Amino acid sequence: MSKGTALPAVLPASALADDTASYDVVVVGFGIAGGCAALEAARAGARVLLLEKAAVHGGTSSMSGGHFYLGGGTAVQVATGHEDSVEEMYRYLVAVSKQPEHDKIRAYCEGSVEHFDWLEDLGFEFERSYYPEKAVIQPGTQGLMFTGNEKVWPYREQAVPAPRGHKVPVAGDTEGTRMVMDLLRARVEEAGVEVRYETGVTNLVVSDAGAVVGVAWKSFDVTGHVAASAVVVAAGGFVMNPDMVAAYTPSLAEKPFTLGSTYDDGLGIRLGSSVGAELKHMEEPFITAPFYPPSALVTGFLVNRDGERFVAEDGYHSRTSQFVMEQPDHTAYLIVDSEHVEYPKFPLVPLIDGFETIKELETSLGLPDGSVAATLARYNELAEAGEDLDFHKSPEWLAPQGTGPWAVFDLRLGKAIYAGFTLGGIRVSVDGEAQRPDGSVIAGLYAAGACASNLAQDGKGYCSGTQLGEGSFFGRRAGRHAARGFTA
Repeated sequence: MSKGTALPAVLPASALADDTASYDVVVVGFGIAGGCAALEAARAGARVLLLEKAAVHGGTSSMSGGHFYLGGGTAVQVATGHEDSVEEMYRYLVAVSKQPEHDKIRAYCEGSVEHFDWLEDLGFEFERSYYPEKAVIQPGTQGLMFTGNEKVWPYREQAVPAPRGHKVPVAGDTEGTRMVMDLLRARVEEAGVEVRYETGVTNLVVSDAGAVVGVAWKSFDVTGHVAASAVVVAAGGFVMNPDMVAAYTPSLAEKPFTLGSTYDDGLGIRLGSSVGAELKHMEEPFITAPFYPPSALVTGFLVNRDGERFVAEDGYHSRTSQFVMEQPDHTAYLIVDSEHVEYPKFPLVPLIDGFETIKELETSLGLPDGSVAATLARYNELAEAGEDLDFHKSPEWLAPQGTGPWAVFDLRLGKAIYAGFTLGGIRVSVDGEAQRPDGSVIAGLYAAGACASNLAQDGKGYCSGTQLGEGSFFGRRAGRHAARGFTA
């Protein structure tokens, strides 16, 4: 076992001296999940200690785009005229989950509107507006857009589509989430949570009966212990741990830029594993290189190294990227004719060139003679008819690509700028209780956020806003459950 995958030693309860500081709930990590867990535990009457290894709050949550995946009839959905229901949201999330845990999905959908209101009560308001274009994130402050595959086949036939990507009303990719984390920090402090920065948990302390009863911590050269009735681990994923990535998600080690903070080192996951928690979906990465916006590029067609289509081009960007990863040599090209081509301001998928003829295109890219010509003829035939019989691309994005020259964008791994993070983590109950392989609960241990496995979407089914949405929602549940029995 390599150093990066080694499990921390489990300490006996005898490590806790009689004068060891004691709390009702100790939360490990101050990202969105940990912050929400600490706040709800404190509001439930628990005495809470929040330990954060970094010098500031926020974690990887502060690096995200600011989407919360929420639905079932939120105020923004109602204000913008988008009908949604708990049942349709539930059907959709079940459809896109690799191994759906129905109790968690049901709880998330049924609690989504209340959670939306809870988030706004932190001190901000989602803008009551809708962004209709195909984009990775709204360019402005619009409060709602489609951030998943709701309108993509086969999901559009399994659940009525509705936009559920709720963005914090700040323009830019990360500023909105930072604002939410700042508000969360203020509410946490108001609730009386004790927060210690630059203090990382190193080990769990376990009783003879197998219950987690405390933690060991380290701050620079100082070490110590804390006793706790419950510990909530919310310390992020493992994308920054090369050994864990190599062991579980080797595709993330090939070329992609990793999305995470320095402290996404998998320690939280390994802490859970050290006391017998099962790990789930550890092999599932999120990998993406969006080729849109501009939206017009979605009308083009994708081919692999054989010059053949392999996926509907209107999918959410990570869904399309996962299909690219499955192609021989991770090779794919987006071809768009001169009537529809527009050029990204900040391209993650570079333009190779424009080609006057399809023959020239095939020769230059080393594709089989006549392959793209045949694919183009078929695509144009389907587009003219308004129905993609081959891959079920939505008619909204079907357009003949028959006017040269043709632009070619490079989706090959190593050429396009792919980025990724990890999706797996500790098996937990709907209330965040860490579970063993047999489903039994490890008393005193909870997990939430990126180090827990909750909605269990794979890369093809992932929706932007899931991590902030489920992290905050299930973080709250874990905090409330951990605080049971304590009164203010």
